[in-house]
Order: sequence, then structure tokens, then C-alpha cells
Amino acid sequence: MKSYFSILFLLLFACVALRAQPLRKSSREANMEAAEAAMKEKNYYQAVTLLEKAFEEVEDESLLPMLAEMNYQLRDYTKAARYYSRLLRKAKQNTYIDLRFKYGRVLKMNGNCEEAVDEFQKFIGATKDEKLKELAQYEVTGCEMAMSKTKAKITPKALDKNVSTGFSEYSPSLYRDGSLYLVSFDTDEVVIASDTADEKSAKIYKTTKGEKTWNKPEALDQKINREGVQTTFVSFSADGSRMYFTRAVMKGNEVGESKIFYSQGGGDGWGAAQECTGVNGEYLSLHPVVGELFGKEVLFFSSNMEGGQGGLDLFYATYKGEGVYGDPVNLGPKINTPGDEITPFYFDGTLYFSSNGHPGYGGEDIFFTAWNGQMWSEPRNLGNGYNSSTDDQYFSLDREGYKGFFTSNRPGTNKSVRSKTCCDDIYEFEVPRIKVDLVVGVFDAGKKPLKGASTDLSQVVTAQQITPVEFKTNTSGNRFDFPLTLDKAYKIRVTAQGYYPDSAQLSTLGIKETKVLEKRFFLRPLPETKVKEEPEYDTITTEQPILLDNIVYGYDDDKITPESEPDLTLVFDLMKKYPEMVIELSSHTDYRGKDTYNQDLSQRRAESARKWLIQKGIGSTRIQAKGYGESLPKVVNEKMAAQNLIMKVKDTLNQEFIDNLATKEEQEIAHQLNRRTEFKIVKGPTKIVMKRAELRKKPATTTKPAPNRNRLIHDTLPVTPKPAQDTIHRFSTLYYSKDLKGVPIMQFNRRELDLGKVKKGEKREFTFEFTNRGDADLKIAIISACDCTTTDYSTDPVKPGESGKIKVIFDSTDKTESETIDVDIILENTMPGKESPIIERLQYKFELIV
Repeated sequence: MKSYFSILFLLLFACVALRAQPLRKSSREANMEAAEAAMKEKNYYQAVTLLEKAFEEVEDESLLPMLAEMNYQLRDYTKAARYYSRLLRKAKQNTYIDLRFKYGRVLKMNGNCEEAVDEFQKFIGATKDEKLKELAQYEVTGCEMAMSKTKAKITPKALDKNVSTGFSEYSPSLYRDGSLYLVSFDTDEVVIASDTADEKSAKIYKTTKGEKTWNKPEALDQKINREGVQTTFVSFSADGSRMYFTRAVMKGNEVGESKIFYSQGGGDGWGAAQECTGVNGEYLSLHPVVGELFGKEVLFFSSNMEGGQGGLDLFYATYKGEGVYGDPVNLGPKINTPGDEITPFYFDGTLYFSSNGHPGYGGEDIFFTAWNGQMWSEPRNLGNGYNSSTDDQYFSLDREGYKGFFTSNRPGTNKSVRSKTCCDDIYEFEVPRIKVDLVVGVFDAGKKPLKGASTDLSQVVTAQQITPVEFKTNTSGNRFDFPLTLDKAYKIRVTAQGYYPDSAQLSTLGIKETKVLEKRFFLRPLPETKVKEEPEYDTITTEQPILLDNIVYGYDDDKITPESEPDLTLVFDLMKKYPEMVIELSSHTDYRGKDTYNQDLSQRRAESARKWLIQKGIGSTRIQAKGYGESLPKVVNEKMAAQNLIMKVKDTLNQEFIDNLATKEEQEIAHQLNRRTEFKIVKGPTKIVMKRAELRKKPATTTKPAPNRNRLIHDTLPVTPKPAQDTIHRFSTLYYSKDLKGVPIMQFNRRELDLGKVKKGEKREFTFEFTNRGDADLKIAIISACDCTTTDYSTDPVKPGESGKIKVIFDSTDKTESETIDVDIILENTMPGKESPIIERLQYKFELIV
């Protein structure tokens, strides 16, 4: 756990260094005496240099703990690992226990994750410090993340030598006029941060962008930068009228105090510094940044004040005006840990921060958490590219959220004063703007290009409100191109003289990369064209798989959706028509994911389709559910080849075929074709005849608009149109029922529950409460869930207006990963006008900590 001293200036390297002068080679005794004197003055850079010289003369192993620790503090991870290794290799059991934790960290920050995991496991088994044990477990999780070798999300670039020195630059903050503010010592020499007036001080600088590079930064005037004071951590209010920063005063070589200040002004100049009221005290306050909570302006900052989780914690205080703030509020254990949480940045409802207490790729990683109006979400790692095996901090974005900066000591191209990882550089990055284009092709029923058609594109706001987009395209060809906006739902309508019109709905909700959406329309001629359409029939024979196009499932889900019911109804009708027929219902996945997981998911999906038909009255012995996972990739037929020019008849959509496709869009088309549900006759009639038109189209759907969040992160789900009865939840089979007379309606206080982090083997108990808002007695027949879930409930009737409870006990003993659990409540009451039971669903999820 780092101290504020190391967080503030170790990043600069200045906190631990003297202005080094060449030394004559001296005896071991002289070096040891000089090193001891330097350590008393906390001049660790000079001390470690002298100790290393003494160790070179005589390899005294008693020096190893000190050499390892100093190099660790100086962030020379290569040397630190070398000294820790020599020390611990010969150490007796249960000695130097805490040093194994630090050894694991330097191994991790050197990229040696497998060795790091071994050291962390040894430490966990030996230590009695529960907080450090928790941190070590998180470090193991972080190592596993790093070893997964996920693709970097961005390609950051260090600022050039006009800005970067051999020392450290940090705290990049982009002002609204495009200028960049940062903190630097503006030197390539080793500097000591002290209360000595003639020593260099950290200052706030400003630079502007030239044609290709950033210009040489210039220090702000003495109203902001005061000699003998470390002026650091710069940020701005949303309107740009206030600049926030901290002033740290040294006592000897240590930080005596750190307080938050602000200055009013703008790009043309800043007024005198004024101390903020309410956020400073007999503790260290740093990293101020303006944000918003509960509709009010707040100041987020880091502090070691009492009442925290340990180390540096994140706090917020509500702005009252004129530099005055309310009492600081700790952000709580969901965000703060026994480690350090620092350098917050707020953007459009999302808080970014760095931490060494959550699972990460390196030392300090960048995380984010989203505010939903009442609480923060579980912090998530921003991912590879933003984070490295070293320290990554001071994340910030421009006003649009596409460009940004952060600070890192990852090995780079710029020269540092001591080691490759001693000092920080500022990196800039750009998130590619996501573009979504729609390409519409219009054909006749014979699949020939149909010229002279017209297309209308409208934006779907709600199921009842559709707003035309401001352009209408006419062309002599059959292709139409439309640029689309992210996080919107659209309806496209196609018309042509002499043909029936057609329409479709689509959505850009949740799209996270540039994409071209293709939609082909095959228009049927009107009767007056005197073109007869002969009915087309399919003859289905034994063992011939028939694709059910419209059976769809939610991500990682096996529940039957309303969109799936038309195709299942088709199978139901056929089985009624052919009572001797026995079928196999099969489900298939694409090849992504683990084989065992795909096999299990496909089996569960096939079982869900089988269960639906059984509830409709089909005998259970007539349906065989089979999940094939990824083992039977789709073979392209004539219809698929006509619709997808990238495929030929008899192509097998296996991994080799898909990986060789040119674009991600083409690969996703192939994956979607592999994710399918089929049925085939295994017993009974050798063949049956059916109209092709019986395989019905999907019902129209809309999508719920996404919240206005940072464009880097989208957590959205497609939903179907809401019914007229607002009291019916989408987890109820009554959701689409128009007539609710004579049925019970279960209204819960909550249907979804997030248990947060759950340790393997832990049990959790919770309760769902409901009220019968219908006009009939409610009777629970049975409640179904996984083996990990035990439920306790009453089967006594619940009269209209009365309430009931369902108690749930979750046992994580047999769980191997985080999961969302469905709890299905099957009532004795039946659906209006049907014989199938009403089914209500509850859901809870957890993050498993192994």
C-alpha cells in the first residue's frame, strides 16, 4: 500500500532523489556511511546508488532487503525483482512474508505473471494480514486477466520531446479551447522535492497543439505556481470558469500538507489562487475534479482522512458556491479498497479512477463506474491498452469523449533519468468514431434487381411514436445508402409501383464498432400485374433438418422469447396434424467460447423449446432435445447462398471458413447462421408436406434507447414493445396478453437483484415480496431454479390485494464463474384463453470470487 508521499512524487521520481553529483570510487565502508546519511535525509536515490556500489564490493546479503525495497519504491522493477529473488530464494519458511507480496507485484509489473501468481499464493498461505490477503487475491485475478492476452482497445502514443522530459509529466487536463494543461518539473535532471527554497518545484504548465505536435509548454504565472510549493493535479469546472489544483508543502523531504485550491478566470488568464473550504483539513487532499451527483455539482477528490477503507480513498463534496463545499462523503467499499484509489475523472455519468486495490493488469490500473441516479455500478477495468503491467493514471477525455490522455510509466520511446519504468509520460489516444451505414437492396420475387423503387427511413422513438428522418431517397438503381445514428431504432419502408410494399425494423443500439448493415427486400407483385404466384411447398423427409429462423434467445440465456413462439407454434401444429411423429429439436452455437460451455448452453436452449411444446400439450416422449454446441456447423444451401454472396452452396461454416472471411461483418453473418434451432423427423411419417410460407417472419420489435453515457462503454439490451397494461413486467408470460380479466397479476417489489461479489462456498439469503394486483386468487404450483437455489414459499391462495413472500437461499459452493440465475414461478392459474400455465420470472446475479 503506497503512502501519499510516494503517490504524489514517486510518480515524478523527484520525491526520492538528490541532485546527483559524480562520486569518486570509495571503499565499502565509506559508501555505507554515505548511504546511511542519505537515508536519514530520505535521499533514497543517492542511498541506493551507494548501497549498490557497496554490494558490488562485498555481496553482503543483509543488504538485500534494503536494496529490493528501495528499487521497488523507485519503480525500478527489474532490479527490485533481482534483489527480491536473491533474498527469498534462500529465506527460511515464514520469513520475509510481506516481502513476498511486493515480490509478486514487481514480477507482475515486469510481465512475469505466472511466477507472480506463485508468489502471491505463497503469501496468501502464510500471511495473517486479512487486508493484504484480500489485495493479494485481487492481484492473482489481475494476473489471470493479463495472461488472457486480450486485444488492446486503443494504441496510445506518448507526447513528443517538446513536452516529455527525462523526468515525469503527469495530470494532463484538456481545456475547452483545446489547450493542454499538465504538471512537470521541466527538467531532465534528478531533483529533490524538499522545503529548501532553491530546489525546483512542480508547476502547472500549458501547451497548445501545432500542426503536428504539441508546442513547448509554458508555466503559469506566480498567481498559480508559487516558489517552494509543489503545485499539482490540475482540472477544470464544466464551464471552464474555474481551475482546480493542489498545493503541497514539504517538511524536510516529506509532504507536510496537501490542500485543494481553485482559481477563477479562463483561457486568457487565471486569477489568484483561493483555498477551497470544506474539503481541506488535518489530512491530505488531492486530485480534485468536478462532477455531478443527484443533479448537483460536486467535487471528487482523493484523501487519507479518517473513515476510509485504507490508503487513499475517493470522496465527494457538494458545491455550495464561492469555493465552499459540504462535508466530504466517502464513495464506499464498492469503489474504495484497502489499497489506493486516486486520480478521479468524471464524464457524462461515469467516474474513472486509478486503483491498486481492484484486480488489474499492473500496479495502478484505470477503472470506471457508472452512476444510475442512486448508486454506482461495480467498478470495471478499462482494459488492455489503457492499462499496462505498470502504473496507469490520470485518465481524462475531451468534451466529446473520443480523444483523451492518461499518464503511464510503461516502457516507452522517451528517455528516463534512471530506469525504463522510473518516470511517467503523458500518453494521448483516440477512440475511432463509430459509424453505422445502412445499405438497402431492392429485388423482385425472382431475386432480380428492382429499379425505380423508393425508400423511407424513420426513427422509432416508442412503439407508438415514429419520426421520419429528414431525407427520402429515390434512385434509378436498386441500392440505397443511409448514414445512421448510434443508439437509435429505425423503420425502413420500401415501395415500388406494381408491387406490395414491405418494411423492416433495425437498431443501432449497443453497436461498439464501425459497421455496415445490409437489408435486402424481395417485393411481391400486385395481383393486377397478372403474375400468378404458384404456392410453394416443401417436402420434409425423415432426418432432414428444418431451420426455425425465428427462434431467438437472449445473450447467455435459454428462455423462450415472444419472438420465438410463431415458429414453435408451427412445430406444435405439425405435431397435432401428425400424431405419430417423433421429432428431434436441436440447438447449435457458434464456435466462440469454450466447447463445454457451448455444449451446455445449446442443450439448455433445446430443453427450453421442448418444455414449451410439452406445456402446450405435446407428449414428452415425442420430443427429443439435443444440444450440439459448435460440433455441427451449418452447411450452406441455395437459399443462404442467394442471400449471402460471400458463400457458395455446400460451404461448411466451420472456424477455418469463418476466420478467412474478409471483414468482421461477414464473419458475424456466418456466426449468426451457425447459431440456430432446427427440428427433424426421427420417427413416424417418412415425409410431410408444408407450405414454405408457414415459416413465419419475426414480429416487429423496437429497442429501448440507450442512456446518454460515455461512448466508450454501452450496456444496453434489446427489448420488445411494452403492452398497454403497465403493471405487467416483461418477465411475465402475461406481458403480451390483451385481456387480463380473471387472472392474478404478480407485482413484485423487485424482480432483479444484484448480489455483488460472492465468495465461493458462501450462502446468501434474500426475499422477493409480491402483491396480487389481479382479480383472481393466485396459486403457486411450483418454483423452478438451478440446484444452487433453494426456495421457500406458501402454496395457499393469495387473494386479490393480498401479499406474499418468496424466500431464496443461494449456495455458491458448486459455482465456477459469475452467473445470472433465473427463478421461474409456475402458477396453477392458466393464460387467458389457453391451457398453458402463467409463468413469472425472477432473476439474480453475482460476481464469483474464487
